[in-house]
Amino acid sequence: MSLLYGHISLSAVHIHERDMRLFYRCHRTYCIMESVVSPAMVTFLFIILTALVVMGLSRLLDHIWARVLRLPWLYFIVSAPGVIVHECAHIIGCFVTGAKIKKVVLISKEGGMVSYAPPVIPLVGNVIISTAPLFFLPIVLAALTWFFGTYAGCTFSSAIPALDSFASVYSLIITVGEILYQNLFVAFNGWFLVYLYLVTSLVLSFSPSTQDLKNAVVGILTFVIAGFCLLVTGIPAVTGIFLTVIGLFGTGLAIGFAFELVALLVSLPVLVFYRKTP
Repeated sequence: MSLLYGHISLSAVHIHERDMRLFYRCHRTYCIMESVVSPAMVTFLFIILTALVVMGLSRLLDHIWARVLRLPWLYFIVSAPGVIVHECAHIIGCFVTGAKIKKVVLISKEGGMVSYAPPVIPLVGNVIISTAPLFFLPIVLAALTWFFGTYAGCTFSSAIPALDSFASVYSLIITVGEILYQNLFVAFNGWFLVYLYLVTSLVLSFSPSTQDLKNAVVGILTFVIAGFCLLVTGIPAVTGIFLTVIGLFGTGLAIGFAFELVALLVSLPVLVFYRKTP
């Protein structure tokens, strides 16, 4: 019995030592990953994913409204403000990058168009011009929110949270629900319907066109890779400036995403109504 007991104890020691080695190996791997994948990198990745979601929702909304509004002139009325602002964003991008503008069509039956010569700033210039609506339209949306809240009596009591985690997405949905409830049920405001119209129109034109993305795809990939490399270096001064700029972009995306949720809520009843109409 004693030999058997000793054999079992010795095996238990070997098993314990193997488990401890495995634990230390996993812990070392975790520490290495934690040192490489910093919270700043996670935030940067989340902002990239948010940008993709915002562009995807914009295209989805545009597809919905193009399908349900059977009359071309009605779709033209709904999309006109957003198309104009979208093209103005490209014009501003041309001014910033020194690209000479050849032709501008703010609105037409086929949409808008800005033709320009190659920008003075190589590679990054095309990225700025092509993705300008992603930066400019959130500013316009925020300005509209301020204007309707200050001069039209609309209620926007809650601040829009920054999108830096999945929990913030939940907070954003709650905030949008509160805004709709306050202005449509607690104290109905007709001006809020005008606000919803403008928001819907702008959100339909939020995403860069297919041609814009083709022009900027190399620059966008370069920017993303350079951003991660910059965060890996961990230089405090440079990283701080980069995170500040990315934070502003993330706030703009949060505003855009919030308004897309509003536009989606407006779009769904319209879609149901037109599907029921023979």
